Amino acid sequence: MARSQAVPKHRQALSFIAGAAVLLAVTAGSALGGDLRGAAVAATNGTLAATAGCGKAPTLTSGTRTISSSGQSRTYILRIPDGYDRNRPYRLIFGFHWLNGSANNVASAGYYGLAPLSNNSTIFVAPQGLNAGWANTNGRDLTLFDDISRQVETDLCVDTTQRFALGWSYGGAMSYAVACARPTVIRAVTVLSGANLSGCNGGTQPVAYFGIHGIYDSVLNISQGRSLRDTFVRNNGCTAQSPREPSRGSLTHITTTYAGCRAGYPVQWAAFDGDHTPSPVDGSSSPNDSRTWTSGEIWRFFSQFESTTPPTTAPPTTAPPTTAPPTTAPPTTPPPTTPPPTGEPGTCAATYTAVNSWPGGFQGEVTVANNTAATITGWTVRLTLASGQTISSLWSGTNTGTTGNVTVRNAAYNGTLGPNASTTFGFTATGNGATPPSNITCTSP
Repeated sequence: MARSQAVPKHRQALSFIAGAAVLLAVTAGSALGGDLRGAAVAATNGTLAATAGCGKAPTLTSGTRTISSSGQSRTYILRIPDGYDRNRPYRLIFGFHWLNGSANNVASAGYYGLAPLSNNSTIFVAPQGLNAGWANTNGRDLTLFDDISRQVETDLCVDTTQRFALGWSYGGAMSYAVACARPTVIRAVTVLSGANLSGCNGGTQPVAYFGIHGIYDSVLNISQGRSLRDTFVRNNGCTAQSPREPSRGSLTHITTTYAGCRAGYPVQWAAFDGDHTPSPVDGSSSPNDSRTWTSGEIWRFFSQFESTTPPTTAPPTTAPPTTAPPTTAPPTTPPPTTPPPTGEPGTCAATYTAVNSWPGGFQGEVTVANNTAATITGWTVRLTLASGQTISSLWSGTNTGTTGNVTVRNAAYNGTLGPNASTTFGFTATGNGATPPSNITCTSP
């Protein structure tokens, strides 16, 4: 895999300029004040439920994209999920490459192994650093992060409570810089074998944090990784501790989840018996991208936030995305402001589809179809959730109830369905998604 092949060159180059990179970090950190302190633009504000790209026919495609940022032409590789649904808010993950690596290395290695685990639930971005690194001079790489986020989210449907970043070595340093400077934008980061090389503008607000480091890292000593971790141990209000770490020669790793952290802002630390690598393997001294445990643990760390918005900005559980468009063409005239005439209920059908699941939660979608030759105006779906399941957010409909027997009525824009037309509403819920909703019915009006 590209990641492993690049390691020797990376190690040699990093050893040569590590001291210079630390000096660069000091310069970058002092230069990141002023205007960039509030550079999180409205399109990437973590308090929003969904982006302006929701409902649009996308113009962006997977592949290498060019963008102007800070007066320079920059590039990034974009991966849009197969079967992209413009009405579904997706997770967004930035993967930053290592020194002398490239965006192509990150993309070809599956974005640190997360793409194969994502089940088409995630939009991935691999930015290209200047001089194959992330010096972040005058905050230029943070501005690139903002500019790419804006371009992607204006065109594609992103859940703004589900933005993540990760990277190895210099890429880990850049992920740390994003966490420091964009705490209301980024939901969580993972830093593999990182150090403070790209600056830390701010660095006082909570962000969910996962640090991974080798106990005898010969390029960036593990003490540097511990220092980054401890920044967010403090910010997140966790109980200070000295996590257990494996002994030399054990060929194992130990992952510790800190206690006492602020709700929604965990800190996790994994130390492994190894050197400077993003892909350690338990029981072996040879790194291997396809066998490493890191990808699975990172994915579990990120995916735990699927149904959890940041506690200080959680929206009402019944509020649909603020810009959600109709999944079928809206009526050419405004929908009636008064209830449609009563009478015998019309005929419609509702079908449930499981979209995704993770430990402690799941996402579902219900298709409402008009299988008749006459137009229906307004629909109501009733369903029964299994014991322990609770709806945490719902879009493209309005629900009454979040547990047990739930009723969902159409939104203002998707209640009128022509003959053989259909629309959908979706939701996320806590609980075990193995049991689908039962007793699903649909009536109109």
